Amino acid sequence: MKQHYKHEVKNLVKLAVPVLIAQVSQTAITFVDTIMAGNYSKTALSGVAIAVSIWLPTILFGQGLLTVLTPIISNLNGAAKRDQVAGHTRQGVVIALFLSVIMMLILYHSDKIISLRSSADHPIDPEMFEVAVSFLRAIMWGVPAFLLFLVYRNQCEGLSNTKPAMVIIFTALLANIPINYILIYGKLGLPAFGGVGCGITASIIFWLMFILIRIYTLTSPSQRDIRQTPITKFIDFAIIKKVILLGTPLALAYFFEMSLFAVIALLIAPLGPITVAAHQIIFTISSLTFAIPLSLGVATSIRVGYLLGKRKSVLAKQTSYISLAISLAIAIIVALILVIFSSQIITIFTQENAVIAICMQLIILLAIYQTSDYLQVVASNVLRGYKDTKSIFFITLLSYWVVGLPVGYVLGLTDLIIQPIGAAGFWIGIISGLAVAALLLIARMIYIQKQPVDVILEQASK
Repeated sequence: MKQHYKHEVKNLVKLAVPVLIAQVSQTAITFVDTIMAGNYSKTALSGVAIAVSIWLPTILFGQGLLTVLTPIISNLNGAAKRDQVAGHTRQGVVIALFLSVIMMLILYHSDKIISLRSSADHPIDPEMFEVAVSFLRAIMWGVPAFLLFLVYRNQCEGLSNTKPAMVIIFTALLANIPINYILIYGKLGLPAFGGVGCGITASIIFWLMFILIRIYTLTSPSQRDIRQTPITKFIDFAIIKKVILLGTPLALAYFFEMSLFAVIALLIAPLGPITVAAHQIIFTISSLTFAIPLSLGVATSIRVGYLLGKRKSVLAKQTSYISLAISLAIAIIVALILVIFSSQIITIFTQENAVIAICMQLIILLAIYQTSDYLQVVASNVLRGYKDTKSIFFITLLSYWVVGLPVGYVLGLTDLIIQPIGAAGFWIGIISGLAVAALLLIARMIYIQKQPVDVILEQASK
């Protein structure tokens, strides 16, 4: 038994480390955008913050829908059904292209979304508004590339090959820095686009990522059998239906989680650029630390899906608990780092004393936030491996929108309990919602694993 635990930890680490590097690199692209926009001007940073608050829930809806391909493909791989992988990937491409059209339309009309929060009493700064809208209308051209990249990334990761995405996203990060610099500050004879330059750069980078991963899947010897699988249908409505039925709850869960931050950013916007900038800095730090549990969660869903495909339900259950234990230990370490080095971390983003003062309060709340966040991410990925996606949707909806947002609104903007405390109130709300999510997701995981083995394996094979 002890030997199995060591073996499973080794498998999880082997899968998780490349995902971690990929996720940190992907998040670091936003990190670089935030730093460069912040150094250009406070208004540029605030405009990018508003734009990102709309961009993330929009694109993550698509990512959530497509991410279900990973456990589906890992289950097929474990069940020795690799001949079905290409068909599922092809339908993922169909879904990605359809979603791209919808998302590009939403982003183009983002001015109407942002205007909903503006009023005569609390108008949004016009320059900040213009930066946000222009950013979104620039980044929308990269939507098809990003979603197609996700399809082929999920294919690779479903086949337990997490390294290609790591290399490609790290390459994208390296390319992002000089392109951002040129477009934001107007080098090489180009005009200075300011915060909008971040959106233009993102579109370029997304196309680079898609081209690189497609080259890999077309040339890698490890995927030769996938490429050589005969094409039976260009559009397979049975597979599309399966992906949509399993993926839509995940997409909505992603959307509800990130739209919570979007709504918070819009509610905070009238409080002024200083508060918005502080919230964005803490949100960016949160996104960076989130890469750790997310990478462990992805590795867990791959292993759980693979083991269930092998009909090894006991090992899948043990892997779930090993992953939760690892996530709890790491969460405590990260929380301590955030508290001990809070000043040094914040000054990476800004030197403005007013922004730093708010950030110093919020980063303590971010440290508290880690434990629940890490546990809920891993538990939700365990359920994803079991293909129990509907429960993730309902738990996320309840936790974030019935608990998190109301608590944050009451504490942040009203005097119903205490005097309004602004951004700090919303972060307390987020912590409350995550705690509820972690408890309910783990409870659901335990319930699923107590079902008869035949029931578990039948559900996982669907």
